[in-house]
Amino acid sequence: MSVLLQTSKGDIVIDLFTELAPLACKNFLKLCKIKYYHLCTFHYVDKGFVIQTGDPTNTGKGGESIYGICFGEQARYFEDEFTPKLRHNRKGRVSMANAGQPNTNGSQFFIALSDQLEYLDDKYTIFGQVEEGWETVEAIESVLVDERKKPFQVIRIYHTIILDDPFPDPPGLPPIPPSPERNDRQREESSEVRLDDDEVWQEEEGLDSEEREKMRRRKEARSRAEVLEIIGDIPDAEVKPPETTLFVCKLNPVTRSEDLELIFSRFGECKAEIIKDKVTGESLCYGFIEFPDRKACEQAFFKMNNCLIDDRRIRVDFSQSVAKLWNRVRQGYCDRLEEDEEFLHSHRKRSNHSEYLFDDDLEEKALFQYRRGSSHSKTRKRHK
Repeated sequence: MSVLLQTSKGDIVIDLFTELAPLACKNFLKLCKIKYYHLCTFHYVDKGFVIQTGDPTNTGKGGESIYGICFGEQARYFEDEFTPKLRHNRKGRVSMANAGQPNTNGSQFFIALSDQLEYLDDKYTIFGQVEEGWETVEAIESVLVDERKKPFQVIRIYHTIILDDPFPDPPGLPPIPPSPERNDRQREESSEVRLDDDEVWQEEEGLDSEEREKMRRRKEARSRAEVLEIIGDIPDAEVKPPETTLFVCKLNPVTRSEDLELIFSRFGECKAEIIKDKVTGESLCYGFIEFPDRKACEQAFFKMNNCLIDDRRIRVDFSQSVAKLWNRVRQGYCDRLEEDEEFLHSHRKRSNHSEYLFDDDLEEKALFQYRRGSSHSKTRKRHK
């Protein structure tokens, strides 16, 4: 059971110990579900000790549990859950931060930065472990802080993505709201001298707008890749789709694979496959075309997008399927998704039909192709 935190410093993947700390895990998952943590800041950063977040007031004094939200003030906090199987003897332990007294767990939590924090055992409930994104944790740990251990630059949680939730919703759970905007909450840091999370700082300092956009695209590509890896749809976040395969959609149902091969063979030898419904055998109006080399694939992409085949304007894009890459990865081949993102972006800028490529369904299509490509994959085993 895992949750992905998307922060202004990068992504953090937390595996949950749902069997050893069910109350804390259910609390965390349901707060994530109602977007309680969106725009919360890391208000306490103590290098070599912990980083802490989860307070919607960003003061370190606020927050309540999902039980308090559902059942009222008398259930604002929930009980501690201690077990000898979970100790603060490993970096990345995720624990509830209490209100200074036993059994006062609310919404705040912290991530341990040391493997020698045993003195926290039986005082703070451990409910998770950082499994991916440790570089993000280290980036947060390394920021400059004031005498109260509060970062000079605001570090926010932008989104929380639940990858698996085994718990039923409690009665009275609020409906899932839209993601809050920054102006929806009056943050206490607005009265202090702080760098906002989107201001130029450190790694972006001295970069022009195009370089910052390139950095942003790489971070987004990495974030999407990590989600797909966690749910088992791609073998590794570093893998990228082949550069010699095109994705073709909006085909006429009467168009056959042989027709596509004949039409695209003008660019070189190729192999076409139109995907069909497994039950009816009818065309699903999309398919894939493989070329022996990248140059032929690029030429076909530039020339054939938006062309007319069987009275239909087809769409051509670089394939996002990784179905045939699992064996390559097992054999030691590993390409980077970030490089593929840059490759696609540069070619779309050069394409005469780029306006047809940047639309709302492009990302959905890519995700679908990733999932289709790994239909035989098994979700990676994680802590439960």
